[in-house]
Amino acid sequence: MSLVELIAQADERGLAASALACLDRCVPLLGGDDEVLRPLWANLAAGGDPAEWGELLEQARGKLGVAEVMDDEGVEDGAALLARRMLAAAPAVRSAAEARIWADACSVASLQIHRLLDPAEDDMSSAEAHPGALDSVRSGGTPVVGRTEGMSPLVAAELRRQISVLELLDGHGAGGVRRALEVSTEGRRVLRAVVSRRARGRG
Repeated sequence: MSLVELIAQADERGLAASALACLDRCVPLLGGDDEVLRPLWANLAAGGDPAEWGELLEQARGKLGVAEVMDDEGVEDGAALLARRMLAAAPAVRSAAEARIWADACSVASLQIHRLLDPAEDDMSSAEAHPGALDSVRSGGTPVVGRTEGMSPLVAAELRRQISVLELLDGHGAGGVRRALEVSTEGRRVLRAVVSRRARGRG
C-alpha cells in the first residue's frame, strides 16, 4: 500500500502520530532538544486525553519559538522554514479531518526537507525541474525496495519511516505509539547529524 493510501485510510490517532513523527524528526532544524515533543507523543498513547492536545501544542510552540500564525520574515533557511510551518499548521483539536490535512502536509514537507539536506546527487535535485516528484514517490506502493531508485538516500529513508509509522499505528493502535516514537527518534538522530555537518561546512 502506498504512503498516500495509508494516510487516506488512517484514523485520527494514526494521522496525528504520522504528522508528529515527521515534525519530531525535523526538530534539529528548530533548535529544540529531543524531549520537546514528548508530551504530545504521550497524549497519543493509551490514556492520553485528546482535550489536552491543544494546550500541549501551545507549550511546544512556545519552547520552539513558533507562533500558530507564522511570520516567514527572517527565516532564510528553506529546510528550517518548512519545519516551522509544520509546527505552525498543527491543529489545536485532535480530529480526523484536521489531522489528515496536517499529516499529508507534513509528509510532503518532511520529504522536501530531507531532499534539501541530502548532499548526494539524485534525480530530485531540483523541485522546479521535477514538478510533482514527491507526490509520485508518495503514491508508489510498498515495499519501498525497487521504488526508491534515483532517490537520495536521505529521502528514501524518510519515505520508509513515514510508511513504518502509519503501518505501526494501523496494526497496533495506541500500542504502536511507542514503536512509532522509536522510529522517529532514529530518524531525528540521522537528521541531527546531517544538520551538524551542514553547519560545520558553512562555518
